[in-house]
Amino acid sequence: MAAVDVLELYDKLRLAPDEEARARLIAQAFSLLEARYPHLDDLVTTRELSTSELKLIKEIELVRAETEKVRGELKETELRLVKEIEAVRGEIKETELRLIKEIEAVRAETEKVRGELKETELRLIKEIESVRAEIEKVRGETEKVRGELKETELRLVKEIEAVRAELKVEIARTYAGILKWSFLFWATQLGAVLLLFWRLTGKA
Repeated sequence: MAAVDVLELYDKLRLAPDEEARARLIAQAFSLLEARYPHLDDLVTTRELSTSELKLIKEIELVRAETEKVRGELKETELRLVKEIEAVRGEIKETELRLIKEIEAVRAETEKVRGELKETELRLIKEIESVRAEIEKVRGETEKVRGELKETELRLVKEIEAVRAELKVEIARTYAGILKWSFLFWATQLGAVLLLFWRLTGKA
């Protein structure tokens, strides 16, 4: 149990925040020691007390040295962490500035593209209107041409009918003339044959 108490005292002294707390712990340790061993004054000599005191002082010094070492390590760790935090903050700041610039560039590019799209849209609308007007114009001209073709077709039909009628009349006249001349030709041939036959029979 005594060894456990000493270890607990050592841990408390090592973790004490200041000298006053360490002194209080040492005083409490002596009080507990006197309470546990009331006849300690009769048993322990001055030399032994001095030895115990020296041991406690050495342990206290060791605890102080360990504490200072830990404080130094904590200070170094704190400084290193501060530097790292500052470095991270600087990187974050640079990244933030770079992102802001990139966002501004993207916004400018987006506005430029929007303007170009707007101009293209207006130009296409004008071209579409122009094409529509051209289509309407072509439709009107097509309707006009269709009307002219219809009139020409009707006129040609009439002319063809007239030509057909004239051709029929001309064919009829030609046919009558051919019959007339054929009749005269065959009548003349028949008269010549009869005259030749008569002469041949008369001489006989």
